Amino acid sequence: MHPGADDAVTGGGEPADRGGPRPPRDEPDRVTTASGPPGTVRRGHPFSPRNWALWRRRPRVIAFMLGSEAIAVVVLAISLAHSPALAGRDWVNFGILAAGATVHIQLTQRQEERRRNRKKTVLIDLTAVWTFSAAMILPAPLILFVILVVRLQHWFIARRPAHNFIFSSITHGLAGVLAHATYTAFGPHFAGSGWNDFLWEFGTIVLAGAIYEAIQIVYVGGALALGMSSEPTLRNVLGSPADNMLEAITVGLGAVTAILLATVPPMVAVMAVVTVVFNRLAELDQLQNDVRTDPKTGILNMRGWSESAERALERTTRSGDQLSLLMVDLDHFKWINDTYGHPAGDDVLRTVAQTLDEVTRPSDLVGRFGGEEFLILLPDIDEEATRDAAERIRTAIAKLHIVTTDKRGDPATIADRTTSIGVARHPRHGDTLERLLQSADAAVYLAKENGRDQVCFAPDTVTRPAER
Repeated sequence: MHPGADDAVTGGGEPADRGGPRPPRDEPDRVTTASGPPGTVRRGHPFSPRNWALWRRRPRVIAFMLGSEAIAVVVLAISLAHSPALAGRDWVNFGILAAGATVHIQLTQRQEERRRNRKKTVLIDLTAVWTFSAAMILPAPLILFVILVVRLQHWFIARRPAHNFIFSSITHGLAGVLAHATYTAFGPHFAGSGWNDFLWEFGTIVLAGAIYEAIQIVYVGGALALGMSSEPTLRNVLGSPADNMLEAITVGLGAVTAILLATVPPMVAVMAVVTVVFNRLAELDQLQNDVRTDPKTGILNMRGWSESAERALERTTRSGDQLSLLMVDLDHFKWINDTYGHPAGDDVLRTVAQTLDEVTRPSDLVGRFGGEEFLILLPDIDEEATRDAAERIRTAIAKLHIVTTDKRGDPATIADRTTSIGVARHPRHGDTLERLLQSADAAVYLAKENGRDQVCFAPDTVTRPAER
């Protein structure tokens, strides 16, 4: 995975383009101080370093960002000092890549704005097609020039805080220069034609791409993990599997662009078209994912969960395997909203959703049923293992200490929350998804009637009370 720096210091955002740390929307690079008559304010200039929101971040985040930037600047300075003289062909290649990147960015500006507004964590913007290509084919000074062309256009499009922009740009530059050093160390390139030469070239490109990504992961992911992200979970820091797959494809397209530039330069124009089309496909994929995802928790909504659960149930029916359905209901959730406010309730839902994702198996389906209820489909599992899984979930939620705010906006911690979990087994409690849901719901009622904070299996005969 990779991190970027404008949008989410994690891996994957703009640098690779991952963007970089994505600051909270209410934290602009601006300082507002009272001065003059009552009711007047003076706003510091947003480009002035002393007014950057960076200084209002946690000390460890400030130290990490400044320290890592200093290391990067030293490495870049050494690379520039030892770079060979630029040749005419280098300038031609630079012009082609800069032009291709500009066409790509300008033609996909609206799409990127829409994707950026919908994406809450890592954003892959696909410009690695040009920056990684530059890392393979250009000397260090021109690599930085290509990155500068890309980053300046992003600055006017994304309008992120200045310190995020600088951190992201330096991260990109360091990733590109170190990937270049790795690639050239195993040269010469494009010289042979046998299988051994092909495998050597392929391995070198993969290694350079790994270095390119690793630098962004360390820089952006490090900042997010230390506190740049309000929810520094593994997924938020490193991105989803789909995010990383998209970035790997983007880096691969960058390698193809470099090869075309070295062998058939006019064909780079085709890559400009490919990146525009690929950008559109990425937006469509995100839109499709949004339809299936609950915006508050980031897990599957009822539509997305039901579609996947139906397919899993069909496979189970054909194979004769066992399957369980858990309905997880947070006890006294209304009390949280009434006591701390609805934003705190939202924080609880998000944290519980992430916890469910972490304590379940990759094959399990986690979704939000609605309100404070969650659904988990457990394929290929016996009754004893089902009970163990349900108890593990109940215990994990009880151990949570959720940092949030109260109604006045003051820091608050919500802990010692209990859950009532209803369990339905296939086919014992139902042979369709609807019947399994009814059985699990009845089991939740039973758990609550028995005192809450427990796991109950559905009765063999489902009788649902009129009200909960």
